[in-house]
Amino acid sequence: MKCEWVRENITLHVYGELADDARHELEQHIARCSDCAAELKAEQDFHALLSQDHAVEPTPNLLAASRMRLQEALETAQQGGFWHRLAFDPANWLRQVHFSPALASVILIFGFAAGIGTAYRVFARSPQMASTTTVLPATPAAPSEASITGIQSITQEPGSNQIAIKYNTVSTQEAQGSLNDQRIQQLLLFAARSNYNSGVRMDSVDLLTQKPDVRPVRDALIYALRYDTNPGVRLKALDGLGPFVKDDVQVRDAVLEALVSDSNPGVRTEALRLIEPVKADGSVRGVLMTLASKDQSQYIKSQARTMLAQLPEID
Repeated sequence: MKCEWVRENITLHVYGELADDARHELEQHIARCSDCAAELKAEQDFHALLSQDHAVEPTPNLLAASRMRLQEALETAQQGGFWHRLAFDPANWLRQVHFSPALASVILIFGFAAGIGTAYRVFARSPQMASTTTVLPATPAAPSEASITGIQSITQEPGSNQIAIKYNTVSTQEAQGSLNDQRIQQLLLFAARSNYNSGVRMDSVDLLTQKPDVRPVRDALIYALRYDTNPGVRLKALDGLGPFVKDDVQVRDAVLEALVSDSNPGVRTEALRLIEPVKADGSVRGVLMTLASKDQSQYIKSQARTMLAQLPEID
């Protein structure tokens, strides 16, 4: 791995946006290269400086969808020239600021001055407010979903219903509680849609399968089945959705979609097993007929024909 590639991706690594395999290779290179290690340290210090200014975070749904679209775009995009990267690469701009201390100082001073000016104008227009406002003692507030930047780890205490979740805002925090706690469920739902750490997604989906009767949880499992890039996570989602194939049309449609189009043979085989109890349904029968006639997998084709042979003829 070349130092140039590492330095181009250090910013993504600091923000936790690198895929697991790329992150592992980058960390291996940094362990051997002192120059790149110094570059990473400088980028982390710069990130910590920027993090001191609290900004409004996007909603979890927007963040997850944006990461999905970004990953797909990065996989298919062609590399542009120098001017294209200069104009459209935010990471490149951040590196430019990092390598220009004077420019970074000017930006910080300007932001500080603008904040003081805004505060002065507000209080200048409302003199009574300045004289009558009572300062209350600060109390720590739980961060909203929009302020969560990522889930770091999920662990369940053996033999109990207690779950510990470490999550990142400006710094890593931790929430503890049972699977019935609304806050724990919200963090698990957020983690299930987080696209950069497959291990965390696996842990969250595994725990969510214990509460599939909750509608938002079921929707998250459907989302994982349809869009997660890790086949192990999709299989976990199938396990949780299995009991609802018969009575929930949305679940049945998602399972049929996985049966027809999933790229993993194991996921398709499990989806075929789950539709066995509802093979007489019209939509299921139609899918089985298609698979029995032209599916590329000989096993799927054979099993579909067997299931169709067990059904009564339609008059």
